[in-house]
Amino acid sequence: MPSRAHTTDFKVASGARPAGLAPARTRLDNGAVVIAKETRTIPAVTINLAVRAGTVCDPPGAPGSMYLLSRVIDRGTASRTAAEIAEELDGRGTALSVSVTRHLLSIACTCLAEDFEAILALVADLVMAPSFPEPELATRRAEAITAIRQDEDNPAVRAVESLMALLYPGHPYGQPIKGTVESLERVTRDLLVDLHARWFVPGSLSIVAVGDVPPGRALEAAGRVFGGWRGPAVDPGALPPVAPAAARRRVVVPMMNKAQADIAYGFVAIARSDPAYYACSLLNNVLGQYSMGGRIGESIRERQGMAYYAFSTLDANIAPGPLVVRAGVAPSNVDRAIASIDREVERVAREGVDPKELQDSKQYLIGSMPRALETNAAIAGFLQTAEVFGLGLDHDVRLPERLAAVTVDEVNAAAARILSRDRATIVVAGPYEDRQAGGRPGSD
Repeated sequence: MPSRAHTTDFKVASGARPAGLAPARTRLDNGAVVIAKETRTIPAVTINLAVRAGTVCDPPGAPGSMYLLSRVIDRGTASRTAAEIAEELDGRGTALSVSVTRHLLSIACTCLAEDFEAILALVADLVMAPSFPEPELATRRAEAITAIRQDEDNPAVRAVESLMALLYPGHPYGQPIKGTVESLERVTRDLLVDLHARWFVPGSLSIVAVGDVPPGRALEAAGRVFGGWRGPAVDPGALPPVAPAAARRRVVVPMMNKAQADIAYGFVAIARSDPAYYACSLLNNVLGQYSMGGRIGESIRERQGMAYYAFSTLDANIAPGPLVVRAGVAPSNVDRAIASIDREVERVAREGVDPKELQDSKQYLIGSMPRALETNAAIAGFLQTAEVFGLGLDHDVRLPERLAAVTVDEVNAAAARILSRDRATIVVAGPYEDRQAGGRPGSD
């Protein structure tokens, strides 16, 4: 049995702390935050802008509203048509991406350094004054509905969305980000206008610029285009409490026309602010991320050869997020795969991790950081995450130290706290009949 003794098996290099990214940060008078980091590898700059207006802001009974807003926000403003926006972006060789998560709506793009001010002004226009034209709304709604119907035919998506609904009943995290066909059909332009007026305010905005632009120039440009924006502070309020499952549950989503069955096996884990986050991150790496998929991948895919994929993810968020094991298998291997996941989960929860595999995971995560921050876009995303979760401007320097300081005892405590086969929630989507439930969706 692996030792549970305190260990300091891995340390970052001693000596003076490295300078790290060391970005500049300022808060405008209206509450908006601007972060700038100069790099000179290429004559370009990445803009990553985030508004704390994710799908947790969807109105009751209207899931998918913020997702649809994210699909229309770049389709016209009070001063620009959709065609004019597209022409300006194309003329400057800039591609714009808009995405929405549980807590953020993000706009990101990379442009030439000489176009920075012009593109930043365009992005500011999208954020502050979208017009949500009815024809564009109709087009984007139809595209979103098509995407939902494609998801409904995808066993992997069905498994994960069904798992989230079970783990988070009555909670925003349990709602599908894209909503449903019925809910999107009810979203009107007036609703989007109201959502924008309520949630898009300067105090909820953070702008990150990384690239061949001096911080002073970036901060001045952001102050010029966003400084005059006014709006009241928004208090999103506390999210509903999340209770971990008290018993094992197993549900089947029959999709008999498919060739593969997808398994989503999970637990409510922790919030990003939890002091145990770094221990849980290393636990997840050992369980289903390191090398070819950690213990899960080694057991199910490599040793037994019965999974097309097998891994785990940890999505610590503002509220406690899930730790999920996922696997894609032939229908005949579903029961064996779940039994193998059970064994690995219970083994880690009961016996803990081996000091050597914990050391390997630390080295892997710490060693991969330079590669993860090689591009302007990656640095911008990292700095935006650090801002959203309040991790500090020196998070890139402190992260290796925080990971290195985690002990075997802390990882084992996290495993015992989160993992238990008797409290697992399991969803199987695909051409599979659950013998334990008489071929119908049910529970263990």
